[in-house]
Amino acid sequence: MSLSAPPPGIRIRPVGGAEAATLVPALADILTDCVAGGASVGFMWPLARARAEAFWRGVAEDVATGARVLLLAEEAGGGPVGTVQLVPAPQENQPHRAEIAKMLVHRRARGRGTGAALMRAAEAAARARGRTLLVLDTEAGSAADRLYRRLGWTHLGTVPRYALMPDGSACPAAFFYRDLGR
Repeated sequence: MSLSAPPPGIRIRPVGGAEAATLVPALADILTDCVAGGASVGFMWPLARARAEAFWRGVAEDVATGARVLLLAEEAGGGPVGTVQLVPAPQENQPHRAEIAKMLVHRRARGRGTGAALMRAAEAAARARGRTLLVLDTEAGSAADRLYRRLGWTHLGTVPRYALMPDGSACPAAFFYRDLGR
Protein backbone atom coordinates (compact mmCIF):
# COMPACT_ATOMS: atom_id res chain seq x y z
CA MET A 1 0.00 0.00 0.00
CA SER A 2 1.18 3.51 -0.80
CA LEU A 3 2.18 5.69 2.13
CA SER A 4 0.32 8.61 0.56
CA ALA A 5 -2.97 7.40 -0.89
CA PRO A 6 -5.91 6.99 1.49
CA PRO A 7 -6.85 3.37 2.10
CA PRO A 8 -9.91 2.01 0.27
CA GLY A 9 -13.11 3.43 1.72
CA ILE A 10 -11.39 6.38 3.44
CA ARG A 11 -11.60 9.98 2.26
CA ILE A 12 -9.37 12.77 3.60
CA ARG A 13 -10.65 16.32 3.33
CA PRO A 14 -10.32 19.76 4.93
CA VAL A 15 -13.08 20.94 7.24
CA GLY A 16 -14.14 24.57 7.68
CA GLY A 17 -14.94 26.17 11.02
CA ALA A 18 -18.73 26.00 10.73
CA GLU A 19 -18.63 22.33 9.73
CA ALA A 20 -16.08 21.58 12.46
CA ALA A 21 -18.54 22.95 15.00
CA THR A 22 -21.19 20.50 13.77
CA LEU A 23 -18.69 17.63 13.99
CA VAL A 24 -17.78 18.25 17.66
CA PRO A 25 -19.56 15.09 18.95
CA ALA A 26 -17.88 12.84 16.36
CA LEU A 27 -14.48 14.46 16.91
CA ALA A 28 -14.91 14.04 20.68
CA ASP A 29 -15.58 10.33 20.07
CA ILE A 30 -12.27 9.99 18.22
CA LEU A 31 -10.34 11.86 20.92
CA THR A 32 -11.97 9.86 23.72
CA ASP A 33 -11.22 6.58 21.95
CA CYS A 34 -7.56 7.51 21.51
CA VAL A 35 -7.16 8.52 25.15
CA ALA A 36 -9.03 5.39 26.32
CA GLY A 37 -6.59 3.39 24.18
CA GLY A 38 -3.62 4.91 26.01
CA ALA A 39 -2.51 7.62 23.57
CA SER A 40 -0.57 10.47 25.15
CA VAL A 41 -2.31 13.33 23.32
CA GLY A 42 -2.62 15.91 26.07
CA PHE A 43 -5.52 14.45 28.07
CA MET A 44 -5.85 12.15 31.08
CA TRP A 45 -8.17 9.17 31.54
CA PRO A 46 -10.99 9.19 32.28
CA LEU A 47 -11.68 11.98 29.80
CA ALA A 48 -14.96 13.70 30.52
CA ARG A 49 -17.20 14.12 27.48
CA ALA A 50 -17.62 17.83 28.27
CA ARG A 51 -13.82 18.28 28.28
CA ALA A 52 -13.41 16.53 24.92
CA GLU A 53 -16.20 18.57 23.34
CA ALA A 54 -14.84 21.83 24.77
CA PHE A 55 -11.48 21.06 23.19
CA TRP A 56 -13.06 20.53 19.76
CA ARG A 57 -15.22 23.65 20.05
CA GLY A 58 -11.99 25.61 20.56
CA VAL A 59 -10.44 23.92 17.53
CA ALA A 60 -13.52 24.81 15.45
CA GLU A 61 -13.15 28.46 16.51
CA ASP A 62 -9.47 28.44 15.49
CA VAL A 63 -10.35 26.86 12.14
CA ALA A 64 -12.98 29.55 11.56
CA THR A 65 -10.39 32.31 12.17
CA GLY A 66 -7.69 30.63 10.08
CA ALA A 67 -5.46 29.96 13.09
CA ARG A 68 -5.37 26.25 12.19
CA VAL A 69 -6.32 23.82 9.46
CA LEU A 70 -8.36 20.73 10.31
CA LEU A 71 -8.27 17.66 8.08
CA LEU A 72 -10.73 14.84 8.51
CA ALA A 73 -10.54 11.15 7.60
CA GLU A 74 -13.94 9.60 7.09
CA GLU A 75 -15.18 6.14 6.18
CA ALA A 76 -17.66 5.82 3.36
CA GLY A 77 -21.00 5.63 5.14
CA GLY A 78 -19.33 5.43 8.54
CA GLY A 79 -18.42 8.97 9.47
CA PRO A 80 -15.20 10.46 10.87
CA VAL A 81 -12.41 8.10 11.93
CA GLY A 82 -9.40 10.40 12.16
CA THR A 83 -8.09 13.94 12.19
CA VAL A 84 -4.92 15.97 12.00
CA GLN A 85 -4.32 19.68 12.46
CA LEU A 86 -1.88 22.06 10.84
CA VAL A 87 -1.09 25.03 13.07
CA PRO A 88 0.81 27.76 11.19
CA ALA A 89 3.39 29.56 13.32
CA PRO A 90 1.99 32.98 14.22
CA GLN A 91 5.39 34.66 14.57
CA GLU A 92 6.20 37.26 11.93
CA ASN A 93 9.66 35.78 11.40
CA GLN A 94 8.34 32.25 10.82
CA PRO A 95 5.96 32.49 7.85
CA HIS A 96 7.41 29.23 6.52
CA ARG A 97 6.77 27.04 9.61
CA ALA A 98 3.81 25.10 11.02
CA GLU A 99 3.18 22.47 13.66
CA ILE A 100 1.36 19.19 13.18
CA ALA A 101 -1.04 18.65 16.07
CA LYS A 102 -3.48 15.99 17.26
CA MET A 103 -3.03 13.35 14.58
CA LEU A 104 -5.72 11.00 15.87
CA VAL A 105 -7.09 7.79 14.37
CA HIS A 106 -9.91 5.85 16.00
CA ARG A 107 -8.77 2.35 16.98
CA ARG A 108 -11.30 0.76 14.61
CA ALA A 109 -9.56 2.46 11.64
CA ARG A 110 -5.92 1.81 12.53
CA GLY A 111 -3.52 -0.38 10.62
CA ARG A 112 -4.94 0.47 7.19
CA GLY A 113 -2.93 3.58 6.27
CA THR A 114 -5.31 6.23 7.58
CA GLY A 115 -2.63 7.94 9.70
CA ALA A 116 -0.18 8.02 6.78
CA ALA A 117 -2.84 9.47 4.49
CA LEU A 118 -3.69 12.15 7.07
CA MET A 119 -0.03 13.09 7.39
CA ARG A 120 0.47 13.35 3.63
CA ALA A 121 -2.67 15.49 3.39
CA ALA A 122 -1.30 17.73 6.16
CA GLU A 123 1.97 18.09 4.25
CA ALA A 124 0.05 19.02 1.09
CA ALA A 125 -2.03 21.55 3.03
CA ALA A 126 1.17 23.05 4.42
CA ARG A 127 2.72 23.37 0.95
CA ALA A 128 -0.46 25.00 -0.36
CA ARG A 129 -0.11 27.62 2.38
CA GLY A 130 3.60 28.22 1.82
CA ARG A 131 4.60 26.36 4.99
CA THR A 132 7.70 24.33 4.19
CA LEU A 133 9.05 23.45 7.64
CA LEU A 134 6.86 21.26 9.84
CA VAL A 135 7.46 20.14 13.43
CA LEU A 136 5.74 17.71 15.77
CA ASP A 137 6.23 15.67 18.90
CA THR A 138 4.87 12.28 19.89
CA GLU A 139 5.32 9.58 22.48
CA ALA A 140 8.72 7.98 21.89
CA GLY A 141 8.46 4.36 20.78
CA SER A 142 4.76 4.62 19.91
CA ALA A 143 3.06 3.57 16.69
CA ALA A 144 2.98 7.27 15.73
CA ASP A 145 6.75 7.52 16.27
CA ARG A 146 7.26 4.58 13.90
CA LEU A 147 4.83 6.09 11.37
CA TYR A 148 6.65 9.44 11.23
CA ARG A 149 9.97 7.67 10.70
CA ARG A 150 8.48 5.56 7.87
CA LEU A 151 7.12 8.74 6.26
CA GLY A 152 10.61 10.26 6.20
CA TRP A 153 10.36 12.73 9.06
CA THR A 154 13.68 13.59 10.72
CA HIS A 155 14.00 12.62 14.38
CA LEU A 156 15.61 15.45 16.38
CA GLY A 157 15.83 13.73 19.73
CA THR A 158 13.95 12.42 22.71
CA VAL A 159 13.13 14.17 25.98
CA PRO A 160 12.57 11.85 28.96
CA ARG A 161 9.48 12.26 31.18
CA TYR A 162 8.15 14.95 28.83
CA ALA A 163 4.46 14.19 29.36
CA LEU A 164 2.11 11.84 31.14
CA MET A 165 0.26 8.91 29.69
CA PRO A 166 -3.51 8.90 30.26
CA ASP A 167 -2.94 6.61 33.27
CA GLY A 168 -0.55 9.11 34.91
CA SER A 169 2.76 7.37 34.15
CA ALA A 170 5.54 9.47 32.63
CA CYS A 171 6.55 9.01 29.00
CA PRO A 172 9.34 10.33 26.80
CA ALA A 173 8.59 12.47 23.75
CA ALA A 174 10.26 12.18 20.37
CA PHE A 175 10.59 15.41 18.38
CA PHE A 176 10.52 15.46 14.58
CA TYR A 177 10.70 17.89 11.69
CA ARG A 178 9.99 17.68 7.98
CA ASP A 179 11.57 20.09 5.50
CA LEU A 180 9.17 20.29 2.56
CA GLY A 181 11.35 22.87 0.85
CA ARG A 182 14.02 20.37 -0.15
